[in-house]
Amino acid sequence: MFLNYIKDFIVKKTLKRNLKDLNTIFSDNLIVKVGLLVDASNFLDTDKLINSLISNGIKRESITTIIYFDNNRKDNLKTGNSFSYSSLNWKGQIVEPIVNDFIAEKFDLLINYYEVEKAILIQITKDSQAEFKVGFASVDKRLNHFIIKTDANTPAVFTDELFKYLKLLNKI
Repeated sequence: MFLNYIKDFIVKKTLKRNLKDLNTIFSDNLIVKVGLLVDASNFLDTDKLINSLISNGIKRESITTIIYFDNNRKDNLKTGNSFSYSSLNWKGQIVEPIVNDFIAEKFDLLINYYEVEKAILIQITKDSQAEFKVGFASVDKRLNHFIIKTDANTPAVFTDELFKYLKLLNKI
């Protein structure tokens, strides 16, 4: 447990240093494919968030979700799209194939649905091949192209604000 805190501190420090060299890719393409990165330690109702995205015109087939759990319990990780902190090594590299596939996938929109900065979530957001990244205001501003200031426990408000501005930006 204590080693995880040290590991988190070291990896976060390295990541924050590397954020200066972050390559921000921005595209004006329409949003079709959506990636959803959720921290389940702070938000448990992922289905509600997905349904809110679907009600705003995103097809269920075009949404790819990956869920982070703080602990390695087998009942949390039995779904194919979940991972834990053990997926990150001491060098800040992700060793879980599911997570690496998610990072390599080309999304039109990546929704970073986490409010607390954790090293593995920052690493996934930084390395993602997504063209447009959206997240919360409490996370480092350099990671996302668009920031929404709201609470993670209100997914309807988050998606309403997101789609209001996506329409203004002609992304949908």
